[in-house]
Amino acid sequence: MRVLLQRVQSASVVVDGTRIAQIGHGLLALVGVVPDDTGEAVDWLVKKTVGLRIFPQGDKNMNRSVVDVSGEVLLVSQFTLAADTAKGMRPGFSNAADPGFAESLYDEFAAKLSALVPTQTGRFGADMQVTLTNDGPVTILLER
Repeated sequence: MRVLLQRVQSASVVVDGTRIAQIGHGLLALVGVVPDDTGEAVDWLVKKTVGLRIFPQGDKNMNRSVVDVSGEVLLVSQFTLAADTAKGMRPGFSNAADPGFAESLYDEFAAKLSALVPTQTGRFGADMQVTLTNDGPVTILLER
């Protein structure tokens, strides 16, 4: 499982011309699921997402978590995080999990995350337009 975190001032998701999710200060979390992922990976990544100290505190650039700053999380499914780019110029997606399995782990991730921090979600499998104002920029890849 891969989670690409971006520290944001704001972020939103639009599907079919309608804004379905929006957050202020916090994290945009793009989530990619691979076939061998487990609930244990979900638990570890939720803990890392809410606990990672990537927000500033005074003169320290990275000393507070999204929880510490009363931030929000916008969670977006992103199967392209499982892309294989080793050969050729077109990415392959055979490393991505089956959509049914991926959606169940994505939903588990969202439920566990929302129990700890205010969380909005995109729509799994939809064509989404994601807008963000990156803060820093700070972008960190978590893998488990």
